[in-house]
Amino acid sequence: MLKRNVGIALAVTATAAVLVSAPSASAGTGQSYGGPVVTDVRTAATFDYAGGEIPENITANPDGSVTLSMLGSCAVCERTHGPQLMRISPSGERTVLATGQVGEAISGNTRGSDGTVYYSLWAPGNAARNGVYKLLGDGTPQRVAALPADSGPNGLAIDPAGRTLYIADSLKGTIWSVPASGGSATPWLTDAALAPVPSEALPIGANGLRFHNGALWVSNFNKGTLLRVPVTGTGAPGPIHLVTGGLPNIDDLSFLTPWSDVVFAAQNGSSSQNGPDRVVVIYPNGTYKPVLTSADGLASPSATAVRGDRLYITDGGVPEPHDPKLQTARINFPALLAGAAH
Repeated sequence: MLKRNVGIALAVTATAAVLVSAPSASAGTGQSYGGPVVTDVRTAATFDYAGGEIPENITANPDGSVTLSMLGSCAVCERTHGPQLMRISPSGERTVLATGQVGEAISGNTRGSDGTVYYSLWAPGNAARNGVYKLLGDGTPQRVAALPADSGPNGLAIDPAGRTLYIADSLKGTIWSVPASGGSATPWLTDAALAPVPSEALPIGANGLRFHNGALWVSNFNKGTLLRVPVTGTGAPGPIHLVTGGLPNIDDLSFLTPWSDVVFAAQNGSSSQNGPDRVVVIYPNGTYKPVLTSADGLASPSATAVRGDRLYITDGGVPEPHDPKLQTARINFPALLAGAAH
């Protein structure tokens, strides 16, 4: 085990050294490179769709557990179940950390460096509940920040210092910021590049959100784009950079390592019958290629997470026969590096 872990560490370090660079604004080509980047795909956990266990977001924790957001209901589901925030231990034990009310959704979740768990609660039309929450030491949920009743809190990110939370608003084309300790939410950035497309079946704009390498990275679900927004020394947003486009229904994302700009992103096509269900790897120059598809069991993939050489994928299971699950796979570093050479 020690030898294997050392090998993984060396592979990750080598990969990070090669693949760290500033992303360009070139659009992805979808071209194929030799060798499978992802292998050994397995189902780690299955869920009850009829019972509202529809996984939406994931955080991989240092102790080997994962934290999952469960929607409870979705845009094309009958709204009969409240959402849950759930932790799954390495042994498979499940613990419900927080619950919401019927008609709400627990969307994004993240973890502070001190271990504090934060999550977005999307409560349509309910200003008394809509916003961002954290779990106190005794497990009690506490609202950190309120958001307007007509906003759609989705992806959630925290800065490395653990002082500021950022929330992707899928309805208002806005990224909000709020002190992690609690306070008023402030529109950090509002831009057409973050806005939804009103004519889409699911009008959702800014969706996935990650703080990485001094910038906020955000996906736009309807526009199929991945954007990078530098955070300046004063905490203000810098110019928006297009990393890549042409990825309809791009949902949440994760990075190969804290230092690498290589992205694994989920395309949740079957959630609105608008594009494929797949996971793509996006290189720093904006090129990308699919590494998992519906042939690998993907069904409404909504988020990814990486820990070491392990890739995690949440599947909402929206299309029949409704197969919500958590999948795991292994990252093939040599194939990943080979792809980066193009």
